[in-house]
Formats: sequence, C-alpha cells, structure tokens
Amino acid sequence: MMGPKALCLMIFCALMAWHMHTTFSADYEEPWKIMFIHFLEKICEITASVLENLGIMSYWEFYNIITKGYITQPTSDENITVKETKINDILVRYYVPKRNSHKLKRGMIYFHGGSPKFAKIALLPYETFARRAANRLDAVVLAPDYQQSSKYHSQTQWNDVSDFVKSLLHPETLAKYGVDPTRVCITGDSAGATITAALTQQIMGDSEIPIKPKFQTLIYPALQMLDTDLPSFRENEHTIVLPKSLAIKIMSEFYTTDESLQQALKSNQHIPAEYSHLFKFVNWSALLPERFKKGHVYTNPIYGSSEIVEKFPGIVNPILHPLLASDSMLRLLPLTYILTCQHDVFRDDGLMIQMREVIIMHLKKLR
Repeated sequence: MMGPKALCLMIFCALMAWHMHTTFSADYEEPWKIMFIHFLEKICEITASVLENLGIMSYWEFYNIITKGYITQPTSDENITVKETKINDILVRYYVPKRNSHKLKRGMIYFHGGSPKFAKIALLPYETFARRAANRLDAVVLAPDYQQSSKYHSQTQWNDVSDFVKSLLHPETLAKYGVDPTRVCITGDSAGATITAALTQQIMGDSEIPIKPKFQTLIYPALQMLDTDLPSFRENEHTIVLPKSLAIKIMSEFYTTDESLQQALKSNQHIPAEYSHLFKFVNWSALLPERFKKGHVYTNPIYGSSEIVEKFPGIVNPILHPLLASDSMLRLLPLTYILTCQHDVFRDDGLMIQMREVIIMHLKKLR
C-alpha cells in the first residue's frame, strides 16, 4: 500500500503539473524543460514564503542559502587574470585578458542582474558572463557589487554605484587597469541594466565627468514603475523565474519593506494625478510596435492618492527610472544595444525606450 507521505507527494506533484499546464503559453520552446525549471522555481518560492510566514527566516535569506553553492572564487585561467579590489568601498571583481597585455584594451563596466536581495558578481552565471566577455572581446571587465536592498534602499545603492563610476571614468584610473579611455562601454542585465541606463544618462549629462562611454548595452532592462499593467505584464503574469507578483515584490522592496507600496503596484493605481504628465513616457499604445500589442486594449490611467508618492518619491524619479527621462536627455545617449525577451514582464520597458530613441534619431535626420 502507498504510504501517506508518498500519497501527499503525488498529490503535490499533480497539483503543480496542473498549475503549470494551465498557466503556460503554448509557444514556449522546449516546454517540458521550461515546466521543470518552473516546477523547481515554484518549490523555492513556496518554501521561502512558508519559512517567512513561520518566522524562521526571511524570504530572501532562503534564496541566499540556496545560491551559496553557485558562489565562485576570483580564479584566473589560461586566458584571463581575475582579481578583486575595492573602489570607493565597493567590491569589484575585474577580468584582464592575458594576450597582448602591453596594449591598452577595451573596457567594460558590467553591472550584474538578479534580485539586489541576494545576487553577487561572484554567482556563477554573472561570473561566467564577465569572464567570457573579457575573453571574446579582449576587454578589461570591471564588475562591481552593490548594496543589497534588504538592508539598503534605492538611494543608498544609487549613490554607491554613481560614486563608483564617477571615480572610475578618469584617465589615470582607467590607465591603472590597462583600459583605453576612448573605448569604454557600460553593460548590465536585468536590475543591472536599470543601473546601466540610469548611470549612462547621468554621465552623458555631466560635464564634470571627463570620459564618456562610447556604448551601452541593456539586457532585458526594467526601466519604470509607473505602469504595471503593460501587455508584457499581462502576458507573463505566471511566467517562469520572474512572474508578475515576484517582479512587483522586488521592485517595491527596492524602496521599502512596507507592503503598502507592493499592494499599490499590484492594483496599478499608485500614481496621483499631479504626475499625469509622466504617463506619455509609458503610453504603450503609442510606443509599442503593433506586433507586440496583440489585441491588448490601452486604457487611461486610474490615478491614486498622493500618499504613496509622498512616502516613496523615488518611484517617479527619472534619475532612477530611465524610461521617464526627457527627450533632450535621450538625445545625449551613446550608441545603445537593447535586448528584450519575449516571455519577460519587463519586455515592453526595453521596447518602449528603443522606440523613443528611434523616433528621436528620425527627428534628428529630418532637421
């Protein structure tokens, strides 16, 4: 006879399989592989929530534990020299190609992604990206960590990375790392792409910073918190790795552990009427290519009270949310590469800023 534990396990697996089957889009490639990844992710999410509700540990402490096995050491190999240092109290891991070491090389400042709660450059996926970029591009890659938002909120993190980049973009500092100051780019993925876009805008508009990046790369960036009901949010409400609920949790906890902000973002009624002028920057009916609208109907925003913005003014700050930047600021940007992913809640952020830049370039040509 089947024991109670085995029966419970079978029921649990059946419920999980039913959940995945009913919430997944049919156009995933390798759907069974995706379902398995989603299954593991869901188990972690449920476990983290249960442990937090029982008061055993916080949601993100659990993720810190399970990612410890992916922490790497700054180990050099036959192609790349890897070292760690501190710049303005920020831990920086840097990767230097060994070939032609007597010449100044390209330089890449790389901001890793992942939730600011637990992600580090030492995690295997980010370390692998930095190492491969250094080797394939023959570039010095400088990859900083930034403060985790479980202890520090957005303004502290922003000040840290801003001070770091400002101190780095000087000829003498870059020369120390063997970087050609005329060939510097800034790259980031996910949360790191948000930082990359925001920093690049600030750097290009600051006359006191002597070296400007020649290129920026935004890999599936999150660029705004004004509208959490974009088509990409609707379509990927139950997507793998980063469903809408988790994305909102991460965005809100970037500012506060006060759940009132999280609830306001879920209802998408967190912006008061006095900030209505900002909605033109996230009006997806005008900024999304037709093939991404997919029958979704745009509705005018429903305004909320002023309380949320008064408590958390950063959510409407264009310095922290690059999609809210003015057209005059976007005109200053260097060559930009933007990568978006189809099944990603933040897909439309990247598409909309790309469309705005295309429109600005077109207007420049007309003049």
